[in-house]
This record gives sequence, structure tokens and C-alpha cells, in this order.
Amino acid sequence: MLVTKRNAMLTMAKLAALPFALQVTAQAWTKTVTPVWVMDKQPLLTGLHAPVGMAFDSQQNLYIANWGNGTITRWFANGKREVFASDLHGPSGLALGANDDVFVASYADDVVWRIKQNGKRTLFVDKLATPAGLSFEVNGNLLIANRRTNQILSANRDGKISVVAHDLHTPVGSVRAKNGQLFVANIDGGISVVDAQGQPRSLTNTLHRPGPGIALAAEDAVYVVDYGGTCVYRVSLAGEVETIVDGLSSPVGLLRAPNGDLLLTTWGENSLFRLRQISL
Repeated sequence: MLVTKRNAMLTMAKLAALPFALQVTAQAWTKTVTPVWVMDKQPLLTGLHAPVGMAFDSQQNLYIANWGNGTITRWFANGKREVFASDLHGPSGLALGANDDVFVASYADDVVWRIKQNGKRTLFVDKLATPAGLSFEVNGNLLIANRRTNQILSANRDGKISVVAHDLHTPVGSVRAKNGQLFVANIDGGISVVDAQGQPRSLTNTLHRPGPGIALAAEDAVYVVDYGGTCVYRVSLAGEVETIVDGLSSPVGLLRAPNGDLLLTTWGENSLFRLRQISL
């Protein structure tokens, strides 16, 4: 099909409006489209209480751990919200497992709780040391950032613990890529990657105080929040640091949504924000 100059310009205009990164090739041009992140001006959700960990269930409902008042907020896909769980002590990391079971770390009690959808709460792992961020591996094991021992722990379905990373610097969040790369956010020591023997290698120490929010950007890069600063960054295995968004007030939680958006919680506004990726 012949691509006229006018049709090419119209097509490019339509592509630029899409919220996803695209690489465009046609007879009329060979330019690579550059993806950028844009944050909505208004928060998606307000009235939170020092929000930290987040996760979606199978019905696209969002769960948010509120450190400040010891609760978990459930925000339904239809816009309604409710208190899913309460009387927690410093809930920090949060992840959802099989059957939409909610796993939440208690920073103050040194435990991880498992909460069923009917609200029944059972102890999943205890005798931890200031557990912070949680995330699931593809094998179904739960990664726990055990801040006080400078380790990342892995808990199997029965809650049996093994050490997968050590000699870190106050780890508060971790995520493993499908290729096995384990990325770690250390609140006092920057961003690290961990080898197969559990030994960390520093990628960057330029952030002020990385928070628990860490999400995969690719197999060789992550998005991280700088709780001690005002930014969300993209950090690569090569140690390259790119600012994704600036001007935030104590960003803490970060989650890659099923549609590719980034969801971000801040303690300054006690709110949830959305970052959308567009192509220019």
C-alpha cells in the first residue's frame, strides 16, 4: 500500500496518543518512537495513611498496606474502597499469592501474615528482623527483604525460609526477573543486583534513600523510588540511572499494573498516583 505524506502524519499522530511504547517503521519514515512517562495531575486515591506495599488480585482489585494506621485498603475495580484488614503493626510489604491470599509484612512484629479473602489471618513466617518489601518469584516463593539482617529471604509455600542474598545494606525491597536476576533496593546503600551465590553487586549509590518500591522495567532494569528524594528512577544492570519522574513528596510504594502503568504511593500526600507511558 502506498503511504502518502498526509497519511503518514495522521498515523504518527494516532500512535503518539497511545499509552504504550511503540517502535514504528514504514516506507515514509524510520524514526524510533521514544517512550516517556507522564504522571496524572490528580491522584487516583487520597486519604491513605503512610502507604507502602501494593498488589492486585485476580479481579483487578488493588490492595494497599497503610503503615500509618495498621490497615490494608482494598480498592475495587469499580472505584469503591473498604478496609480489608486492620489491627496490623507497621504493615509494609504486601503481595498476593494463590487464591488471592494476601501476604503482608509486619515491620514492628517481625512476622509475615497470610490473610484469606474471608479475612481469616494466620501466621506465615515469624522470627524475622524488620521485614519490609515482599514480592513473589515465578516459582511461587515469597521474597522477603529482611532489613536488620541485611538479607533477602525466600519462603516456600509452607513458610520454610532460605537465604537467597546476604551482605546487603539495609534491604527494603527486592524483585527477581524471569532470567534469574535479583534486584534489591537498600535504604542506606543504593540499588544492588545479586549473583547466583547470593553475593550483591552495587549498581548505583546515587539515590538518597531508596524505598521499598521496586518494579521490573525489563529483564535487565528496574524502576525504583527514592524515599529520601523526590524521584522515581530507572536503573539498569550497567548502572545507568534515568529519572522517570521528579517533584514527588516522599515516594515509597511502586507497582507495575497489569496494563503496564506504574502506580506510586507518596507519604507527603498520603495518596496513590498513576504514571502512564506514552510515545513521542
